Amino acid sequence: MSKSSYRYYHGQEFQAYNFGPSHAFNPIRQELTLDLVVKAGLLQAAHIRAPRAARLDELMLFHERGYIEAVQKAGGSSPVADPGRGIGSPDNPAFSGMHEAAAFRVGATLDAVQDVITGDAEHCANFAGGLHHALPGKASGFCIYNDIGVAIAWLRRTLGCKVAYVDLDAHHGDGVQWGFYDDPDVLTVSIHESGRYLFPGTGDVDETGAGDAAGTSVNIPLLPGTDGESWLECVNTVVPDVIDAFRPDILITQHGCDAHRLDPLTHLSVSVEAMERAAALLHRLAHEYCNGRWVALGGGGYAVWQVVPRAWGLIWANLCDQKPEGRLPEDWLQTWRERSPVPLPGNWRDVIDQAPITDAADFERAWRSEQNLRTAHEALKNCLPHLRNRRR
Repeated sequence: MSKSSYRYYHGQEFQAYNFGPSHAFNPIRQELTLDLVVKAGLLQAAHIRAPRAARLDELMLFHERGYIEAVQKAGGSSPVADPGRGIGSPDNPAFSGMHEAAAFRVGATLDAVQDVITGDAEHCANFAGGLHHALPGKASGFCIYNDIGVAIAWLRRTLGCKVAYVDLDAHHGDGVQWGFYDDPDVLTVSIHESGRYLFPGTGDVDETGAGDAAGTSVNIPLLPGTDGESWLECVNTVVPDVIDAFRPDILITQHGCDAHRLDPLTHLSVSVEAMERAAALLHRLAHEYCNGRWVALGGGGYAVWQVVPRAWGLIWANLCDQKPEGRLPEDWLQTWRERSPVPLPGNWRDVIDQAPITDAADFERAWRSEQNLRTAHEALKNCLPHLRNRRR
């Protein structure tokens, strides 16, 4: 790895984004992942960059000033709820220093896209980012500020870039989609569990963009129980074609790993291997269409100990052209084994018991795959003609 090719954003400031000990969104995910990639020899100190807090004017590229002021007030020394702004709900409890903690995550993503677009780095990763649910004037789904929305708005308003955003989280990337729903130079692609079964209830195939931006919002809602093979088939069916039709200047991807079969908040059954292979596809597309300009972000992932560090570790490894094999580092396992409330996996990739598959289960799996593929083709049918016509 050359010193300037890759950057990994991390700092103790990320730990301050903490909704409390019983909340699913546990910031220890960042520590677990960093420790794993370091002990696996995948990350050198030269590639780690400390975050900085996004400024008010930067946050206002996407968020309403009144909302930012509400976050500052709600996160004061005596936190207060603001239900009208989505703050104080079980999903988004108010906590002291909330504005500052969220601003650091936004600042890291902003620096990542700026480093990539200016050529200071080829690829960057901020696994503390990917907070895709926050709306311009409201917190939602564990997300206070939308770092992706701020970063895309900066790219659009400052440089006029064409931005492609691909969201692999099990939850629909609603905040980013709605934020750029009428911008023909922002492509949003989200593959997620159908909103019929999962928060936030949006992301159907008929959400395709407004006005001149028709076709730039691409959604692939999947059935509960979807496995890695079907999930990856849908990614491979849709993403290369829409990227080719759109021809972006930069690729931003969100790698929420809550689509995994062990995740407690969703109903998909995707393996870390499938997530790794999707990252490899996105890596290739970044080089084919964006001169390598790629920013990878985190997002959801609530099997904190068993899935998140491995999934994000493999995505980082792919980003910097490495491929760890076999067992996880023993010193990482020793460090975290006593703190983990669940048994830690021993291997980088999933080892699944080969239990006999009944005819009924096999039929159901095949039926889901067929339905998901039909959805993927419908998404292409809805969007590709618009994207291709715009290039003429």
